[in-house]
Amino acid sequence: MKGSDLLISALENEGVERIFGVPGEENLDVVESLRRSNIKLIVTRHEQAASFIAATQGRLTGRPGVCLATLGPGALNLTTGAAYALLGGMPMIMITGQKGILSRKQGRFQVVDIVSTMAPLTKLARQIVSPATIPTTVREAFRLAQQERPGPVHLELPEDIAAEEASEIPLVKPHAIDIPVADPVALDRAANLILKAERPLIMLGAAASRPRLADQLSDFVRRVRIPFFNTQMGKGSVTGGSGLYMGTAALSERDYVHRAIDRADLIIAIGHAAVEKPPFIMGPGGPPNSSATSARALSSWPTGSRASYRTPAHCCHSARAFSHTSPSARRSAASH
Repeated sequence: MKGSDLLISALENEGVERIFGVPGEENLDVVESLRRSNIKLIVTRHEQAASFIAATQGRLTGRPGVCLATLGPGALNLTTGAAYALLGGMPMIMITGQKGILSRKQGRFQVVDIVSTMAPLTKLARQIVSPATIPTTVREAFRLAQQERPGPVHLELPEDIAAEEASEIPLVKPHAIDIPVADPVALDRAANLILKAERPLIMLGAAASRPRLADQLSDFVRRVRIPFFNTQMGKGSVTGGSGLYMGTAALSERDYVHRAIDRADLIIAIGHAAVEKPPFIMGPGGPPNSSATSARALSSWPTGSRASYRTPAHCCHSARAFSHTSPSARRSAASH
């Protein structure tokens, strides 16, 4: 067994079914190991396309998408996709090749410090320096990619490490990711704001559009009977048929969605982050914030602004907790 075989076994252990990428000299051992595995290699015309596909797969499934590139120019082509996944909270694993770290036949030809390049664009960027570390490194990469807030992780596998013979090393069994939950005090504060509001609205951002959130958010909307709208990246967060959907809000004004926003006395922001394109102009004087999903101080916006950042794991717990409050509370919320 070579280092590349161990890497592919670790990816299979994580449930990876396909990898998107471009073969190159420095990742040929990985490509050959893929050929003998159950993982399908989908070759793209460009590495950037591979990274966007992997990031989008991560966003749609909640499981990290995986992309592959060679060293230098090929690896650098993944950087735009890395930034896309980092800003959008999309779990993704990027694997790149590199010249040997023990000896190099071609000197420093096309050698770029990709690990340092990827560091500010990822949750973790690491070079694999020994086959013995591959199982734990891969497990850590998948754990970090999926933990809140999800994002990209980069692993660099030098060609001599990929080709090095390795003994049978036990793989690390994947485990469930712990999901943070909101403090009960924050839930109570949010519930009180909602019950007192006369014209509340729900705003669904990009992080609300997660596979595991659809049922809880849909149930929340139907129970409280509050009209909702979404940002451009928050589309599809709630299933259809509620009769409460208003539409998509972008940075515009004077349409019917924004007229309703202007009249709202409370906006419940779920899964919205400051990195998204603003759904409306935010500033002092707007409706108060709901603190349903985070007990942290809101430093992103001025006091009294209309929106705030929410983590989706908090959203899931908060929607479920609030939608199962007492019948009288639900009737009070529905009366608005």
